[in-house]
Amino acid sequence: MSIEILTLLFFGSLLFFLLLGLPLAFVLGGVSVIFLYFTWGFDSFYMVASQIWGTMGSFTLVAIPLFVFMAMILERTGVARDLYKMMHLWFGGLRGGLAIGTLAICAVFAAMVGISGAAVVAMGTIALPSMLERGYDKRMALGVINTGGGWGILIPPSILMILYALITGVSVGKMFAAGILPGVLLMVLTTLYIVIRCALQPELAPALPKEERASWGEKLRAVRAVLLPIGVVVMVLGSIMGGITTPTEAAAMGVLGALISAAVYGELKWPVMQEAAIRTFKLTGMIMWILFAAHAFSAAYQSMGAQALIEGLMAMIPGGPWGIIISMMLITFLLGMVLDPVGIMMITLPVFIPIVQSLGFDPIWFGILFVINMEIGYMTPPFGFNLFYLKGVVPPSISMNDIYKSIIPFVLVEIVGLALIMIFPEIATYLPDLFF
Repeated sequence: MSIEILTLLFFGSLLFFLLLGLPLAFVLGGVSVIFLYFTWGFDSFYMVASQIWGTMGSFTLVAIPLFVFMAMILERTGVARDLYKMMHLWFGGLRGGLAIGTLAICAVFAAMVGISGAAVVAMGTIALPSMLERGYDKRMALGVINTGGGWGILIPPSILMILYALITGVSVGKMFAAGILPGVLLMVLTTLYIVIRCALQPELAPALPKEERASWGEKLRAVRAVLLPIGVVVMVLGSIMGGITTPTEAAAMGVLGALISAAVYGELKWPVMQEAAIRTFKLTGMIMWILFAAHAFSAAYQSMGAQALIEGLMAMIPGGPWGIIISMMLITFLLGMVLDPVGIMMITLPVFIPIVQSLGFDPIWFGILFVINMEIGYMTPPFGFNLFYLKGVVPPSISMNDIYKSIIPFVLVEIVGLALIMIFPEIATYLPDLFF
């Protein structure tokens, strides 16, 4: 059977079972195993088992449950509430100040938890009612929370970056370092958008009345709220960048920081620890199945010889190497609208990464572009996860249509940031080169 027919049958089978609503990890792993058997016979299963055994022995893998546990603990502390109070006092006197402050909190949260969704739920619960009460346009408020909440997978530590490193073989530390400046860039671009939009349309995000603004004494006292989050961030990122710990050891330090935070806020209780541990076990178990499916897919894909077919198709794309990279970004963007980011990684990375490397592009730089696309996927309809996290905490007066419409300008801002990183790769590669 020709490679073209095998490829059509393979991806057609994946699409068919996904449309039936079956879990992606089991569809991808199951279809891959079946195709492996009919392509190479029973002995091909040893190849998959060998790859999985090698991955299970990876020290880096330990970082995933540690970062997840850290995120689950921090979710239950009062960190987000105190951060919002501080940002309210410092930025409330500006037009759009509460929106800018919310973005800053989301960035801090992203640097602590490593997953998307935590900041969306926290800010949807705390910041959204405050902004609506003070006359903010609901779409502006929703868009800010949705955008900032997605930074959890870009600003390190990031679970998605760890998975990218495991699948592609790049350094986790380099991926973490590469995510810092792009995260800052997206925050600056989004802040500029809010400032300019509020200058042109002041009614969208009015400043607080003078009687509600804080004195300098109140502002300085409120700064204490950021000391604990900054301490956690320094424990994790500072130890990695300073060469003191590996990313896995830094994850353990992050758990220690989260436990200290919980103790300070009086939340270090058995029910909290139990719930965090159970949720960590569930999420880690899912990730293990995803890694199994990724290895099975990679083995099936390679055994069919589809690499040459894909490379031939990519060579037909106009625009040379950059045309291929842009096509990959477009494919990833479209997949992000309908699939889970981890599933997209499993399907695309075994295909994309060999081509990216053969074209002479840096896989770390490509990884940041990929993660930003996944972040955009979290906030784009119809199936962006952040949209549904947000719907779960908004007042009944806000419809799903409002949430969908709110993200349009913010997605455009993110795409501008993506384009800038493509044009100026140093934004992503400068810190990895400096620290490693």
